[in-house]
Amino acid sequence: MPGGRLTQSERQQIALGLADGLAYAEIARRLDRPTSTVTREVMRNGGPTAYRADLAHRATERRAHRRRQAAPRGPQASPQAHGRDAEAVREYEETLTVVLMQSGTPKMMARVMACLMTSDAGSLTASELVQRLQVSPASISKAVAFLEEQGLVRRERDERRRERYVIDDDVWYQSMMASVRGTAHVAETARQGVGVLGAGTPAAARLENVARFLDFVSESLARAADQAREVLHTRPVTPPDDTAEPSADR
Repeated sequence: MPGGRLTQSERQQIALGLADGLAYAEIARRLDRPTSTVTREVMRNGGPTAYRADLAHRATERRAHRRRQAAPRGPQASPQAHGRDAEAVREYEETLTVVLMQSGTPKMMARVMACLMTSDAGSLTASELVQRLQVSPASISKAVAFLEEQGLVRRERDERRRERYVIDDDVWYQSMMASVRGTAHVAETARQGVGVLGAGTPAAARLENVARFLDFVSESLARAADQAREVLHTRPVTPPDDTAEPSADR
């Protein structure tokens, strides 16, 4: 499988594939690339309806140029924690951002979420986010305000009185329960239409079926989320130290 950045020719093939209505996986198969590479390429360059190969290629060159200018040089470059591959981490953050965007999260909010999710502490300051994402403080402030309103991020002060933005381990449970409440509300509204349209009519029967379906789905999701909630709080198990000297006592 070829590695490295997409070429202009490959981007033209992606554009042709999108025009033909091909799925990302099929386009990726024809290019012998991972599906995630094609998905990320399309989503960060206008989406499937607005993707243009020439514009995408120029935008990628501009982003690479900005990264080279912003990257610290020489011995000042900060090493990655736990011996991680810095380029692999960056690529993964971009992939995670695309997936969050596909789920409906706006782009800048998705980028902030990805940064917080991939930080070991689960929290970052505004200045740290500005440095990592190379955007303005105003962009970070707007993104955090949106995420805070959605209950996905909260603010706290650290020991140096700096404001930190925190993503809790429980955030996905809370997000799931918010979805459950929204689905239950749609079900309730659909059921109200039965009385308005007249029980026994085709339209009322359709709405009643929708309500029953959504009731089942929301109840199942709530039950599953409650049962699996503790999984979100599982801590990593420290592997044994195989290099330790054996005990002299037998």
